[in-house]
Amino acid sequence: MDKSGDGGSPQRPKYRVLQDELSDRIRRGVYRPGQALPPQRQLAASLGVTLMTLRQALRGLSDQGLVVQEPGRGTFVSPPLAAYRLESLRSLADELRAQGREVVTRVLSAQLRRLPAGVAAELGADAGARGLRLERVRLVDGDPAVHQVSWVPEPYATKIRDADFAATPLYHALATRCEVAIAAATESIRPVVLPARVAELLRLPAGGAAFASERITRGVDGAALVHDQATIDGSRMLIRADRLAHSMSLQWSLAASG
Repeated sequence: MDKSGDGGSPQRPKYRVLQDELSDRIRRGVYRPGQALPPQRQLAASLGVTLMTLRQALRGLSDQGLVVQEPGRGTFVSPPLAAYRLESLRSLADELRAQGREVVTRVLSAQLRRLPAGVAAELGADAGARGLRLERVRLVDGDPAVHQVSWVPEPYATKIRDADFAATPLYHALATRCEVAIAAATESIRPVVLPARVAELLRLPAGGAAFASERITRGVDGAALVHDQATIDGSRMLIRADRLAHSMSLQWSLAASG
């Protein structure tokens, strides 16, 4: 319980002071990403606090995503986070590369197919219309992180069908081959459980937590150009909102594996 000091101001609980001190050490690199913290009894003794106080502080750090507590192994500093800004019109892969991440695209298929009814409606296409279905897995720093299915309607689909999407971003192919510019996008995110096939592609257990992102990208004339569905490992995902006086930005952060 908080107590009043000599000046009448509330005194912060010891575990919160300790939590802030450990958080500062992590952010300054005293404890590096992936590094194990000293055993709890040893750490508590070196900091001059009780074991209960230390454990409360570690729970707070875990809630912040700064540490991971593994029963029987210890407490580890969380890996660095790769943030994807939702308001950006850059692709997810471009956003991660801008943060210094190594992103490799593995193309699973690129086929002209009939648009599913829901996708056709989102793209403003006629029922029975065809489009390019592009399925990819994104590897971030060597580990599969994102499963993505993109639909592009005609007349653009045929023009970009034979592009090397392992090396050429979809937006770039649209700009160079179809002479269309990206002007706006809307994106929604919801929690889902991983279906078996996607879980296998991401090397995760089926039925685990995941986030599903659905994004509609439009050109300068307002026409829908791309329908994207991306699935990302929910156990390593953090969504954060930064609120300013006159604006708000949203980010999601994907912890790098290993």
